[in-house]
Amino acid sequence: MLLKDVAYQTIKEKILEEEYPPGQFLSERTLIQELDMSKTPIKNALVRLESEGFVTVSSKQGIVINDLSIERINDIYNLRIALETFTCDALYERITPQQLGDLRENLEQTKVAAEELDVKGFASLDHDFHVDLSEIAGNKEITRILLNYHDHLLRITLRHLRKDPTRVRKFYEDHVAIVNALEAHQEESITLMRQHLQESKSMLFQ
Repeated sequence: MLLKDVAYQTIKEKILEEEYPPGQFLSERTLIQELDMSKTPIKNALVRLESEGFVTVSSKQGIVINDLSIERINDIYNLRIALETFTCDALYERITPQQLGDLRENLEQTKVAAEELDVKGFASLDHDFHVDLSEIAGNKEITRILLNYHDHLLRITLRHLRKDPTRVRKFYEDHVAIVNALEAHQEESITLMRQHLQESKSMLFQ
């Protein structure tokens, strides 16, 4: 891996973990010391992070860690509700046993993460579950959108679950209910997905 990619991944991880919390000011000098790298790979990483909306780089203020606005979080969730209920609608009548098996593999891993209150592991598996559904439905554009939002969705989910790690158990139960409805070829899977995402959004704003 190139140094600029290492710098990008390291800084982004610190932002997602809120080791660099929203609103914090950083300097290139600080990053050079913390990452033990030269200026060039760090500059390249910051250009990429700025293009993705994680930071703002200013010649006067330095590097500012951006937060996701309430409006943007709300918009992302509303987009997910539209896309992922569409996915369930397209899928519930034709999902195959093999495809259900793939989803249940994810559920087994998610169950362990939920029992252990492993917020970071759960958040990653949660994202995989929703992307897997989209991939099974075969809509490449919806999958592409979910993947493009991956890091922002992960950041939202991690912040959400850190408020109350026991919420992972409710989310796990929601996933089980969605898969059970899909397995029974029930239209209810659409409603369950909508409720799951709407409740997730509501909890975040509490």
